[in-house]
Amino acid sequence: MVTESPTPTDAPELFSWEFAGDPYPAYAWLREHAPVHRTTLPSGIDAWLVTRYADARQALADQRLSKNAAHHDEPSHAKGKTGIPGERKAELTTHLLNIDPPDHTRLRRLVSKAFTPRRVAEFAPRVQQLTDDLIDAFAAKGEADLIHDFAFPLPIYAICDLLGVPREDQDDFRDWAGMMIRHGGGPRGGVGRAVKRIRAYLADLIHRKRESPGDDLISGLIRASDHGEHLTENEAAAMCFVLLLAGFETTVNLIGNGTYALLRDQEQMTSFRRAAAEGDTSYLDAAVEELLRYDGPVEVATWRFATQPLEIAGQPIGKGEPVLVVLAAANRDPARFDHPDVLDLGRRTNPHLGYGHGIHYCLGAPLARLEARVALGSLLSRFPGLELAADPAELRWRGGLIMRGLRSLPVSFTPQ
Repeated sequence: MVTESPTPTDAPELFSWEFAGDPYPAYAWLREHAPVHRTTLPSGIDAWLVTRYADARQALADQRLSKNAAHHDEPSHAKGKTGIPGERKAELTTHLLNIDPPDHTRLRRLVSKAFTPRRVAEFAPRVQQLTDDLIDAFAAKGEADLIHDFAFPLPIYAICDLLGVPREDQDDFRDWAGMMIRHGGGPRGGVGRAVKRIRAYLADLIHRKRESPGDDLISGLIRASDHGEHLTENEAAAMCFVLLLAGFETTVNLIGNGTYALLRDQEQMTSFRRAAAEGDTSYLDAAVEELLRYDGPVEVATWRFATQPLEIAGQPIGKGEPVLVVLAAANRDPARFDHPDVLDLGRRTNPHLGYGHGIHYCLGAPLARLEARVALGSLLSRFPGLELAADPAELRWRGGLIMRGLRSLPVSFTPQ
């Protein structure tokens, strides 16, 4: 049963194409007038949107809000409307985005070893090599689509290397991943087919790694399973699947959104370029955090379901009702951030929620930060005359509830 709440008649329209282009005015209205707001999503599911920073941070850590769709009070979750398209049919649901402790604790412990600061630092030369190779491929052309040519392939190849996907298979992964993030822009049923292909490939790769393990994440999961951690094949495949999806799409959007924000603010771009040239890692790290806050890659945190009646900011939430924490709205809350609608790469106090909060804080955040810092620093250093080659009003954002990212980002520069 969905708890009724008053809906002001002048509430902004949500989930339109205009909203996708710039959702921040609508989120500002919700923060002020309806901070915990019930709405009907494009999928037909009713859910609560939490938009204020303090409420969002509390909800992200609230153990009464489960990640398991089995707690949903409507049968629509059985059709996969509240998860990654195609994951249910492919038996890929047992992953970190869908489970609670103690299973979440067990699986997160197994995979967290791949994302320690030391392991990420050791991976930095490979990220730099991938970045340079991708830039070299379009440097002589004088123009590029930074999503297709740069922001998209970089994290795909990086996460494939971490997982242990052989180099000769990585272009297949790039194609399948492309089908998944196009959402409505691809062929009908394309997402489901891509998920099935990924599932079949991962099952085969897990078998091969068991026969011939290496120094990679999949081999590490297999070794843990063989030493009593009780990781099933479905859990291993689901873990690899969500690391692939979450490990690349968030970084695609971080690089794309970040570059777009800098292209529209020459003063901030000049500061970033200067810091990159001087090797000022402290400034670059702070700049990446500000890009995560200002227009981050994850607009809405993944689904949560109330396991019992509760209240958020005084609003009753019924048992079984879905709750969606709007990170993009919380990160522009003036109650927490000074001048929240201003891009300020020098911002030092920046406790944004771009990668979540609590036990479900993004596991791959250190790698994504590294990729963004290397990618943006290299791009701006190589092309001092980099310019947007399209009217901002003509750019289109990908449809979807959770992620926020551009479909394309055309740029021009002096050919090298």
